[in-house]
Amino acid sequence: MDSYSSPDSAAEILKTQDRLLSARSVPSVAPYKLSVIDQHSMVWSSDLSNHWKFFQAFFRTHLFSPKAVESQAALRKKKVSEMIDFLSSRKGKTVKISEILFGAILNTLGNLFFSKDLCDLNYETNTSGIKLVIRKLLELGAMPNISDFYPLFDALDLQGLRKQTELYQNQLFNIWSEIVKEKRQAISLGSSDFLDVMIDSGFSDLQINISLLELIVAGSDTSTSTIEWAMAELLRNKGAMHKLQAELTSKIRENDIIKESNISELPYLAACVKKTLRIHPPTPFLIPRRAPETCKIMDYSIPKNSRLFVNVWAIGRDSKTWEDALSFRPERCLDSNVDFRGQDFEFIPFGAGRRICPGLPFARQEVHLILASLIHHFKWSLPNGEDPMQLDMKEKFGVTLQKEKSLPVVPI
Repeated sequence: MDSYSSPDSAAEILKTQDRLLSARSVPSVAPYKLSVIDQHSMVWSSDLSNHWKFFQAFFRTHLFSPKAVESQAALRKKKVSEMIDFLSSRKGKTVKISEILFGAILNTLGNLFFSKDLCDLNYETNTSGIKLVIRKLLELGAMPNISDFYPLFDALDLQGLRKQTELYQNQLFNIWSEIVKEKRQAISLGSSDFLDVMIDSGFSDLQINISLLELIVAGSDTSTSTIEWAMAELLRNKGAMHKLQAELTSKIRENDIIKESNISELPYLAACVKKTLRIHPPTPFLIPRRAPETCKIMDYSIPKNSRLFVNVWAIGRDSKTWEDALSFRPERCLDSNVDFRGQDFEFIPFGAGRRICPGLPFARQEVHLILASLIHHFKWSLPNGEDPMQLDMKEKFGVTLQKEKSLPVVPI
């Protein structure tokens, strides 16, 4: 493995020189000027400005602090229960598990932000379009853009990517624009959801739109892909599936709904999630950092305004760090202290340093709870008795790492 795709190089960028290299380059696909981004975006703010620090503190306090995440437990439990009920009505039938996962996670976020569902779990009849819009935005964000390589052409938008992005962003904004309007006009009776908190805190409509866009797009697709990859790996590894089923059966009665308080009692579940995140990180390349001035990294001279991509996918598969790196053997995680909280640079699926994913605490609870519930309440097979070892595990690289072919499964 080359030195520029190693834990050491990641540590140099994300820890040693984190303060300098926490800047961002706004991609040309963004339909806003830099001044707007800097005042309204946490993800793409070009530097660690006072606006960025405010957003960081605000979201950590109201969404991602231990107290906030714990207060959301009942909501996650309710939405997972609805998903289990829906799957129970489809026993013996082939389902696209990623579509159901995406719907359940979207509805969790919808109720957290707006106190309402955003889509129907029945993807065959769901006509809301929000899932399509989110996936189109991710697709546009991952497309090579000539304007990023040749800034001279930026204003021309030669491929029309910025125009398309603006179109889909506006479609997403329209989904909740009426809710925002109604809440602004209503007599305040206290905060019932995160949108109320934002309005009460003086957020403008544009700040609300951009913040919710970033939270919903990032929060829905990454968790969905992680759980789908975990399901695929468990189907292909019967020994691991049986061990997880046995752990769940030993701790939770057969028909009981799993609670988040159970998660700490399920070390093999945590090991399965860790193994999935290492082999199939939700964002194969972290959102790029920018060097605001010329600097040196591991004897390499990095020119001013260069973009730095951290290849999490390659680091997690490095045979120098990981023995038998591509095998799915969760038991190897049981005696390891390596974790994904940004301190162990051989395993950083959520990033590290000042720009670490702020939604990590929420995602951790969501992914563990949903995966445990799926395995506890159902046995799973592939359609028509297909051999799981023949399952297509090809990856589709983009902003997120998805299965090239969606996983079809049968709940039993």
